[in-house]
Amino acid sequence: MKVLVTGGAGYIGSHMVRTLGEKGYDIVVYDNLSTGHKDSVLYGKLVIADLADADRLDRLFRTENFDAVIHFAAHIVVDESVREPIKYYRNNFVNALNLIEICVKNNVNKFIFSSTAAVYGIPEKVTVTEDTPARPINPYGASKFMVEQVLKDISLSSDLRYVALRYFNVAGADPLSRIGQKYREATHLITVSLRAALGKREHLDIFGTDYDTPDGTCIRDYIHVDDLIDAHILALDYLSEGNGSRVFNCGYGHGYSVREVVDKVKKVTGVDFKVRETGRREGDPPSLIADSSRIKKELGWKPSHDDLEYIIKTAWEWEKKLHQAGKPAS
Repeated sequence: MKVLVTGGAGYIGSHMVRTLGEKGYDIVVYDNLSTGHKDSVLYGKLVIADLADADRLDRLFRTENFDAVIHFAAHIVVDESVREPIKYYRNNFVNALNLIEICVKNNVNKFIFSSTAAVYGIPEKVTVTEDTPARPINPYGASKFMVEQVLKDISLSSDLRYVALRYFNVAGADPLSRIGQKYREATHLITVSLRAALGKREHLDIFGTDYDTPDGTCIRDYIHVDDLIDAHILALDYLSEGNGSRVFNCGYGHGYSVREVVDKVKKVTGVDFKVRETGRREGDPPSLIADSSRIKKELGWKPSHDDLEYIIKTAWEWEKKLHQAGKPAS
């Protein structure tokens, strides 16, 4: 099977490419390298181009004859999306629409979409199912949900079938430390904590300590990137078997508070880095946990790395390698 992976030079996309390559898939990676890196692409052919270039993309489809598309390419920083909504709607929505239109034009009917738990906004219940109303509260979440709606509508008027995977908090790295997060301005809690432990940051900020949670800090559902990639492989198999379109949550079904994560990072690294408590960030729900029973039942997904310490250890080994090698994140 020949698969196009957009954003395949980025954090999650590069793990997808690694796994597809190990399984013998024929892979083309399409990435503008705005946040991705050439050396993160371990398999396949890398095409350096932008999804906004519809003519280039269409020529690629006509040349390569793809069987499926896995779409990761997107901007992902929530607070940036609030400051620069046009940037997010143009890249996350308009460029995705370009891609989907070209899929339909070229009869590529299997599409896997990287969505997000941000589509739920601040839900009324802590644990959310795929049927929980989507009420995004920022342009990032809204732009992702708009793509889901486009996929739904186009699938009803064409042969396109899709799986949208709503990610919760993705963390960790390749256990062999070949690839991992390389963002210069990291926003993920575990990565930021590890960089504080390495002395790359003066301190770690905890945003809000007065939430209605056991220790007053936000609770999130953390999922190891490799378990997330396994969900994509199962989704690809599902579509290849001729099944219809579906939306699935990707999380472990339980969470950890910010304080619990920070304490675990200190334990794993052996570094008691400085932590600073500050005010809440606008739009942060107190708790957000996935109900992943649908993907377990329908796709047979069985997570292998539901262990916060393992998640942190793989990320820690990667961060040490990244910074000791003198390769600043970007």
